Amino acid sequence: MLSGITALDLARMQFAFTVSAHIIFPAFTIGLASFLAVLNALWLWTRDEGYLALFEQWKTVFAVVFGMGVVSGVVMAYQFGTNWPVFADKVGPVLGPLIGYEVLTAFFLEAGFLGIMLFGWKRVGEPVHFLATSMVALGTAISAFWILSANSWMQTPVGYTLVDGRFEPADWWEIVFNPSFPYRYVHAVLGAYLTTAFVVGGVGAWHLLRGHWDEPSRKMFSMAMWMAA
Repeated sequence: MLSGITALDLARMQFAFTVSAHIIFPAFTIGLASFLAVLNALWLWTRDEGYLALFEQWKTVFAVVFGMGVVSGVVMAYQFGTNWPVFADKVGPVLGPLIGYEVLTAFFLEAGFLGIMLFGWKRVGEPVHFLATSMVALGTAISAFWILSANSWMQTPVGYTLVDGRFEPADWWEIVFNPSFPYRYVHAVLGAYLTTAFVVGGVGAWHLLRGHWDEPSRKMFSMAMWMAA
């Protein structure tokens, strides 16, 4: 049954499966982190219990989806070396630091404040908790920045010199802000916000259709539709 299928085909199929599974999670968490920050801010501003109820509901969803994104992302990172070892060797001097910057500046920021956001509501002051939620949201945006920069560089490589067949960085400014990066970054982040808007809106609509005409459901659906618009 596998006659005619090469190792290259298998590597492509495996990596395509991993990427297709992984992108679902960050596409949702980028927008959801910002949604949680907005809910936290609205609660502090209005003291409306509806915003607090929504925050408590969606922060649990965020924790699960964020964890799945981390796990699938680690698998994908390993597959760069297992499926594409020659490619990884050739472009490692460029892509390695870009992915490393994502871990140092974004993932550590998200992971460091995630525990405070999830479990620190009654253990730290409200301003500190809001700061933690905002830092998690900022971390997702920074993570998207570096990953999209790396991905865009693979499509429009600039700022390098070839040394013994390897891509060596010559201008990091050109590498990070390569020609396709600004458009791809805006496209990806807007797509993430739209993904969150329609998921949240769908959940709100489901509650309303089932006759749950409570205030949090109406707020959830309204905020999602305004975001989508």
